[in-house]
Amino acid sequence: MSMATGQVVDTEAAQEFMREARRLIQEPELDGIAEELRVKSLRFGELLGRDSLPRISGEQLHRLLRTIFSSRRHCDQVLAQIGEDGWRESLWSLLHGQDPVAIRLDRFDQELAAVDPGIRRDVAGEVLHFFDPERYWLWTRWIWDPELGTGALPLVTMEEHDLAADSPGATYLRVGAGIAFVNQTGRSVGFTRFGEEAFGVDVYLACVYGVYLYTITRIRMTQEFNQVIPPLPQLARRLLGVHRMEV
Repeated sequence: MSMATGQVVDTEAAQEFMREARRLIQEPELDGIAEELRVKSLRFGELLGRDSLPRISGEQLHRLLRTIFSSRRHCDQVLAQIGEDGWRESLWSLLHGQDPVAIRLDRFDQELAAVDPGIRRDVAGEVLHFFDPERYWLWTRWIWDPELGTGALPLVTMEEHDLAADSPGATYLRVGAGIAFVNQTGRSVGFTRFGEEAFGVDVYLACVYGVYLYTITRIRMTQEFNQVIPPLPQLARRLLGVHRMEV
């Protein structure tokens, strides 16, 4: 995948978000979340392999969807909308098909047209990344929501790095380019060095979004409403699907 040239990461903003996050979460906790993501990846790998995926049970599919933030509370609905066999076939094509990933993701998006767009695209981004974290990156709405133009990634990248695209697959490639730059910069200056490289940037972006969420909530809501949002360690785990992990 070719990447944009020029400065992509807003290093000053990226470091400031991490400084604010470190007031709310300790370094050992960040490493711990990265380790939980490694475990999640191992379990996704066991469930979604070439031989195991065709035999995955309805209960296992349910637990898989419960381990993704946006589908956690909608498992029964989204399973019913496509059917267990439909999910198995679409997941197999997404993960094990021979076409480029953008084409596979667009096909997955079309096959799951009955499911809410945000949920089906979050599921695609999660299963790709956690099935093969060295090859694929994480894309969820809290990282980049193309409908609202919000998320953690545009908070730490330059405006010139355009994340908008004509299809989910093309958007996935642009998100991947941005994440690659954030990870490269973060490993260099220290704000994504948590656990294995593939998961450190996930932890960092979850912290960025958490800090952003706290900031806008303080501005828009009273302290009574602020208390509804969990502390950053728990919030990051929820966003990343490892709070009470069920797979």
